[in-house]
Amino acid sequence: MTEPAARPAETVAEAEDALLSRWPETRLEPSLDRIQAFTELLGDPQRAYRSIHLTGTNGKTSTSRMIDGLLRALDLRTGRFTSPHVERMAERISIDGEPLDDEAFVRAFNDVAPYTHLVDESEAHPLSFFETVVGMAYAAFADAPVDVAVVEVGMGGSWDATNVIDADVAVVTPIAVDHANYLGGTAAAIAREKAGIIKPGSVAVLAQQSAEVAPVLLERIAEVGATVAREGLEFGVVTRAAAVGGQVVTLQGLRGRYDDVFLPLYGAHQAQNAATALAAVEAFVGGDEPLGDDVVRGAFAEMTSPGRLEVVRRSPTIVLDAAHNPHGAEATAAALDDSFQFDPLVGVVGVMGDKDAEGLLAAFEPHLAHVVVTQNSTARAMPADQLAETAREVFGEDRVSVVPRLADAIDEAAARAEAAGSDALSSGAVLVTGSVVTVGEARALLGGRK
Repeated sequence: MTEPAARPAETVAEAEDALLSRWPETRLEPSLDRIQAFTELLGDPQRAYRSIHLTGTNGKTSTSRMIDGLLRALDLRTGRFTSPHVERMAERISIDGEPLDDEAFVRAFNDVAPYTHLVDESEAHPLSFFETVVGMAYAAFADAPVDVAVVEVGMGGSWDATNVIDADVAVVTPIAVDHANYLGGTAAAIAREKAGIIKPGSVAVLAQQSAEVAPVLLERIAEVGATVAREGLEFGVVTRAAAVGGQVVTLQGLRGRYDDVFLPLYGAHQAQNAATALAAVEAFVGGDEPLGDDVVRGAFAEMTSPGRLEVVRRSPTIVLDAAHNPHGAEATAAALDDSFQFDPLVGVVGVMGDKDAEGLLAAFEPHLAHVVVTQNSTARAMPADQLAETAREVFGEDRVSVVPRLADAIDEAAARAEAAGSDALSSGAVLVTGSVVTVGEARALLGGRK
């Protein structure tokens, strides 16, 4: 007797519940067996289009969004897969720059759902949440159909579920230590895992890397016969200057130089992401001709990156930034100094339990007058009281408040920023940071731009 087919989801909530009932993103079994079995049953949709694959520790989502924008400016139809999401699960799967709407997300889920239990039954472990969403994305891109998929890894590289694609271009954003319990405790070990997305015959576009990481990536490139393009050698940021609403950059690409390009994002790290994105698209398109100033200017002028130094409110100014490790926090802190004159700046910090909270807080300490310690609503959040112990060691007793409920924490920080920044020469502000989830919940509370 055959089992009845699973009832299709009728709403986004039903689709999300079904997905969330699977192994969470934090539970990993390093193998591509399940995703390969899954995509095979789906007809290997990931082979229906060309792709650009991104890994790295920080900057992947911003760089993915920039690559997507440049490709669309070249009249190519794009699919983009990024993670984690800031507010809605459907943000992970975008077509032509727009996340799937509710109806399309339900349809994408129902298209693959009948095959999930077949994999569950045939493999040693069931399909995870992440593997299922990757299958949904790849199938939705084939269905669209797209010309090119821009795909960000979930974690690592070699055995990340996204790595069933053979991308024309592999992009490696800066690598530092994060997810150490899954990927290894040194930057070199992590680089070895992430280098697995570099495939034979591809072009590897490498953002600036540490002396520990660069040789590992170059070894992989030589091993598989890929071509290399390195920030600081084959491409890079020539100049950058802070400007109202962002910065003006001059970028050296692989095919040409692009002068005085306005980028409506803050910080040197975003200028470097822009250079990396530009090189990736030039490598993907091929040939010797530059992309054209109008294409590059137009694409970058439209750029947004939700939850990345995003100003969502004025009076007092509230800035959201998804930094969740020391390397990301350092980039954010430098960008705040570079682009804003906030005095005082009050932090609202909520981190996940498996993160280097001390390193993150230490990176922000010189820049924050006071920190309001909080937690997001997920089970993985570090309890506010526990985070407060670390915060007091870094900031001292007097500069730390503990407000477990995020909405109340933002209110307290805003009140402190307003009170302390009330004289005519200074302007207080609030930075909400520590986790993508914390920032997503704050963005929903504060009505961030869509």
